[in-house]
Amino acid sequence: MKLLTGNANLPLARDIAAYLEIPLTQASVRRFADEEVFVEIHENVRGEDVFVIQSTGYPANDNLMELLICIDALKRASAKRITAVVPYFGYARQDRKPGPRTPISAKLVANIITVAGADRVLSVDLHAGQIQGFFDIPTDNLFAAPVMSADILTRYGDRNLMVVSPDVGGVVRARSLAKRLNNAPLAIVDKRRERAGESEVMNIIGEVEGRFCILIDDIVDSAGTLCNAAAALKEAG
Repeated sequence: MKLLTGNANLPLARDIAAYLEIPLTQASVRRFADEEVFVEIHENVRGEDVFVIQSTGYPANDNLMELLICIDALKRASAKRITAVVPYFGYARQDRKPGPRTPISAKLVANIITVAGADRVLSVDLHAGQIQGFFDIPTDNLFAAPVMSADILTRYGDRNLMVVSPDVGGVVRARSLAKRLNNAPLAIVDKRRERAGESEVMNIIGEVEGRFCILIDDIVDSAGTLCNAAAALKEAG
């Protein structure tokens, strides 16, 4: 087994390698003067089971291209099996057509990763579970809740915990975490989004006064939703 990483999250890749006691595969992932991505693998990977560790968050396009070109390089180097480890799967918010003449970019990205040569995809807390079905190759959607809940209980186990979803759409995710926190109570922040990139907190469903609140969301972009939710929780005590 070999581990290869792009530039999306080198500290994470190094931590994974250290935990598995496997050195990262020697490779160059760099750019030409015009910002084209160039990948060169400096080790023999023929017949190997290779895991490519590369999130596709900001900058989403650059990190996605690094992932695709790493996969292509491994495929052309005769790797036996290639698993794309994508902790954060970019373009996941575009998982359906919200209106006419709009793309389903999550499906497009799934197709591109498959065509590049990946044999399997591993991600964490996909924005929408149905994205697993967008791939024509095996896809594992792992959940961070078991690790998160253990850490929260270790740090704040003696607090008066309450799990809060910053919007109605995240209730299932928040409920799952709450169950792992000894069935902590659940609250919901009801908000109205006036326009793309902005959010307005309206009111809180649940009694949060005196509680130690754990806000959980799966994507932080401008952080407006979380900041507004936190402000509303503070005002509510």
